[in-house]
Amino acid sequence: MSLFRKIFGSKSEKSEDELKPHERGKYMPEIKLPVDERFTINFKANGGKFLYCENLDEIFNSLNSIIEENEWEEKQALIFDKNLKDRFKDFNLPTSSNSQEASYFLSTCENLIADDGSLLISSKQIAEKRLIELPENFIVFATTSQIVENIGEGLKSIKSKNKKQIPTNITTIKHFKSLEEKDFMTYGSSSKNLYLLLLEDL
Repeated sequence: MSLFRKIFGSKSEKSEDELKPHERGKYMPEIKLPVDERFTINFKANGGKFLYCENLDEIFNSLNSIIEENEWEEKQALIFDKNLKDRFKDFNLPTSSNSQEASYFLSTCENLIADDGSLLISSKQIAEKRLIELPENFIVFATTSQIVENIGEGLKSIKSKNKKQIPTNITTIKHFKSLEEKDFMTYGSSSKNLYLLLLEDL
C-alpha cells in the first residue's frame, strides 16, 4: 500500500485496471501493455503473419499448413541452422544451399523486439548473407521467452549467450510486406513475406 493511502485512506476501491480511459487524466502516463502483447501488435502492424502454438505438434501442423497454402511441397527450402534441420527432419523438406534456388528460408532468430515488432538475427541464422540475398519468403521459429523490450536488451542477450564468440552480421528484419512507396524511413530496407511460428515456453 502506498504512503499516501496509509495517511489519507483510499477514496475508491477501484483499481487502476478498472478505470475507464475517460476517467484517467490527460497528463497521466499511458498504461504500458505487457511485452508479449506489444510485440504481437507491432509485428502485425509491420505486416507479419503470426501463428501462436502451445506445443510442438501445433508448430508442425502450422508449418505444414504454410507449406500447403503456398504450394511449396516440391519447392526447396534454405536452412542454415543444423538444429532446425534436425527438429523438422520428419518433413523431408527439399533443401538447397543456394539462396537463389530456394523458395523460402526456414530459420530461428536471436530475439523478438516488442518496441517495434522486429526480429533480431545474426550470423547464427543467416551466416554472412545480406537480407537482400535471401529468399523473399521467411518462416521463423521462435519461443515466447525470446521476446524482449528493445534492441538493447536483445544485444545484451546475444552477448550473454555467446561469451566465447559473439556472432557477427547482427541485424533486424522489420518490414514484412511489399512497400509500394518507399519513404525516407524505409528506403534501402529489405521487405520479406514472413511467417512467425511462436512456441509458448514460459
